[in-house]
Amino acid sequence: MSEGEEDPDITEVLAEEPVGSSPTHISNPKLRYEVEKAFAWSVVVGLFVLAVFLSQSLLVIFGAMVFAAMLDGGARLLGRALKIGRGWRIALVLLAMVAFVAWLVYFAGSQISEQAAEFPALVSEQLSRFFAWLRSHGIDIGHSDLQSVVSSLYSGVGTVTKAIGGFLGGVTTGFLIMIIGIYLAIDPRPYERGLEWMVPEGNRKEVAATLDRMAFTLRRLLAGRLLGMFAEGIFTWALLSFIGVPMAALLGLITGILAFIPNIGAIISGVLMTLVGFSGGTEMGLSTIGIYFLVQNFDGYILVPMIAKKTVDLAPALVLMSQLIFGVLFGILGLALADPMLAMIKVALEQRSERFDRNNKARKASAN
Repeated sequence: MSEGEEDPDITEVLAEEPVGSSPTHISNPKLRYEVEKAFAWSVVVGLFVLAVFLSQSLLVIFGAMVFAAMLDGGARLLGRALKIGRGWRIALVLLAMVAFVAWLVYFAGSQISEQAAEFPALVSEQLSRFFAWLRSHGIDIGHSDLQSVVSSLYSGVGTVTKAIGGFLGGVTTGFLIMIIGIYLAIDPRPYERGLEWMVPEGNRKEVAATLDRMAFTLRRLLAGRLLGMFAEGIFTWALLSFIGVPMAALLGLITGILAFIPNIGAIISGVLMTLVGFSGGTEMGLSTIGIYFLVQNFDGYILVPMIAKKTVDLAPALVLMSQLIFGVLFGILGLALADPMLAMIKVALEQRSERFDRNNKARKASAN
């Protein structure tokens, strides 16, 4: 179209369509382009709306994939020593998990349950002392202010189990994650082939390679997380017990569990350790703070770099931002799964970038 000419009106374009043509056939290229563009935008908006409605279910499915990756990693590790079927190895991993939980409940459970019963009262007492200290220095804050902040934050946090709610919702979500994860871990190939068949035939090899790389990265990432959880829990329990901090076993367990959530988990466990430590006096409180920084420095400067060399190295600020976003959108489960999800997105982008570079090199080679 030459400069100065105006685009033809849509009624004029429609009038150019031949009489008796099919309603689904558009012969005019410009009109066909506009219809295809509108259709593409409609599909994008529709998929976005569908993702919003299905976001909670999709997060549960991703949690099941994370659990399946744990089982798969354990089965592969056993496969190096035991030449038995995959199903039997998955069963042995599940049996080891059940045995660990049973040991935790029956052997260590009595001590931890006693400490857990005293823990809320102790934390509440220490918070009251902390608020009194703040008021004595001119900062007026109380339990009601803290509760209002927590309630406002909770009201803005989406939860996966909002429809069911409470403890029952958490148990139901965990049960679904485990059942789906077991099915995925026993025989993952049908599900991988299903995803490959959803893309054009020419891209299936690339999708298969991306899925394999994602699975490998997720196994390594979770192995590193589990190793970090175990190390932080054991070290925290041993050092707190050595200086006589009350509830050392419970604090070690909480620290180990929260180590699965980088950054935020460490902050929460540090606050709890400090509150319990100062219940035994200023000297014990300061020693507890020292132990916290010792454990976190060991994790941050020795354990995490060693694990990062074998897994995916994620920028701490990027991890924290993803945790905040997924925590606000999906609550505790989104917070826990933000790190694995970010790792999968990074792998997908890296794979796409590598494919783009290969195509560019191939085009340059063919041109030469």
